[in-house]
Amino acid sequence: QGIFVLGLPYALLHSGYSGLLLIVLAAALCCYTGKILIACLYEENEDGQLIRVRDTYEDIANACCKKLSPSLGGIVVNVTQVVELIMTCILYLVVSGNLLSHSFPYVPMTEKTWSVIAFVTLLPCIFIRTLKIVSKLSQLCSLVHFVIIFVVITYCLTQMHQWSWAKFRLSLEFENFLVSVGVIIFSYTSQIFLPTLEGNMKNPGEFRCMLNWTHFFACILKTTFALTTFLTWGEKTKEVITDNLPSFLETLVNLCLLTKALLSYPLPFFAATEIVYSCISNDNHSNYRSPLLALTVRGSFLLLTLLMAMFTPHFALLMGLSGSVTGAAMTFLLPSLFHLKLKWKKLSFLEKCADISVFILGFLCSLAGIVCSVKGLLEVLG
Repeated sequence: QGIFVLGLPYALLHSGYSGLLLIVLAAALCCYTGKILIACLYEENEDGQLIRVRDTYEDIANACCKKLSPSLGGIVVNVTQVVELIMTCILYLVVSGNLLSHSFPYVPMTEKTWSVIAFVTLLPCIFIRTLKIVSKLSQLCSLVHFVIIFVVITYCLTQMHQWSWAKFRLSLEFENFLVSVGVIIFSYTSQIFLPTLEGNMKNPGEFRCMLNWTHFFACILKTTFALTTFLTWGEKTKEVITDNLPSFLETLVNLCLLTKALLSYPLPFFAATEIVYSCISNDNHSNYRSPLLALTVRGSFLLLTLLMAMFTPHFALLMGLSGSVTGAAMTFLLPSLFHLKLKWKKLSFLEKCADISVFILGFLCSLAGIVCSVKGLLEVLG
């Protein structure tokens, strides 16, 4: 449950009743592709027992593309992962600038200036060398997140007398709807972390059950949050839902969200720089052999996220673009493609149909979402 659930009410504004269905459908599809991705880590031995022969998403990709090139698949996956992680970092900076701007409306500074201030507080990230520090920050982040969700939903429940199902649209604007699809997909993306998560579980056999329950509860929380907030504000729903809160709550919640965004930034940033440094140095360990190179990589990525945040400061459109490009690829396209490639002879007809359907659906959503999101960004920027 990331900070990007704040964009779900805005997605409902443009998708209406179909948006509720999309939230449920995306949960089911993401749960399914998570399972088939993990299945690609295993092969049967001579006794018919499943043995884990691969450890990472990159290993799966390399196994699928070994006839073309031993490392081609891994390169594609690594590039896609880095793009998704960096886009996530950019979104944290964008939303930080938005939150600071709305928290202090009387200070004569633009959102871009506020984003620079948020960026300054993140400079210590270039000195993070281990995941231990990141994990502690993520624990604090989770605590802040649930406080925020509780406060927003509680306020919305006090406004139940204003709710009306008439606020939902029956007619949709196709382009805005496709952007909403990208937003919803992006709120569920987690496939890049699943191989590592499954490999570190005390009982990996419970992974499928865990995935079922986590996606079920995520779906319930996202649907409840999006529905209650949209019913409260309807057509006045803004890109970041906290902008709709009354002033006495907005500043408090925005500051909490700012804290969450800044605490969330180190995880995708650390993961992205680790991937890049490993590719450069051929070293998969978190302890860097060259401190200067490590600082250069991290410093370059930190600066890149700021520059991108400055040029594309539009939360929902940028999130929709991320979901359509990298989110759809890592969540739908590659898992289904890899599963078909590695398990084709052992899959039933229905399983093959399911994988092909997921791939086609992911491809169409990705293509349409990219076109509409880029068009929307160009219109806003132009």
